[in-house]
Amino acid sequence: MNPVRPDFTLCLITDRRSLPPGRDLLRTVEQALIGGVRAVQLREKDLSAAELFKLALPLRALTRRHGASLLINDRIDVALAVDADGVHLGHGSLPATGARVLLGPHKLIGVSIHQLDQIPLAAHDGADFITFSPVYFTPSKAAYGAPQGIERLQSACRASTIPVFALGGIRLEHLDEVRAAGAHGIALISAIFAADDPASAARTLVNALNMRGFPASRSSL
Repeated sequence: MNPVRPDFTLCLITDRRSLPPGRDLLRTVEQALIGGVRAVQLREKDLSAAELFKLALPLRALTRRHGASLLINDRIDVALAVDADGVHLGHGSLPATGARVLLGPHKLIGVSIHQLDQIPLAAHDGADFITFSPVYFTPSKAAYGAPQGIERLQSACRASTIPVFALGGIRLEHLDEVRAAGAHGIALISAIFAADDPASAARTLVNALNMRGFPASRSSL
């Protein structure tokens, strides 16, 4: 089965705990969508299925309104219930093979990767893309140890037959070397969620990705 190729180069991952005081998650996501973000991963891991579903419903409406993809972290049941565009699976999640059986052939499946030797299995199991992290230091990925660095990102891109998104501490100033490493795109939280103006931050990043020619051509890897 051919993978479903992601049609975005920036995925915004939600984390309401990283929002400045008084900032609303849905309003922040809406601002990011206005700024040009075309993929959102709902990742609030501490919420129950019922709470996540309650949040996913208006988020589904928002992403549809702006022509963006919605991915649900881990919870395939919630993804199906709100007709999300796919799921993102982490360590301990249902394998991509099982997710594909439940989701069918046309939904996106992303997989979090922290070790190079995990990449072939993700593609073999039916993932459509991977996030490789942490590339740079970020508190949200500190539990996974020291940052992987740009050289290991390059190795991941070379080893992967499916698109690789760089994740972990990604900032505007990193885009040139991330593209040179061969990444399809980037996934991030704080560069937009913690910004004073999420719409402006998103617009700047999206424009910068376009100007740099993301996704990188695999023929150059």
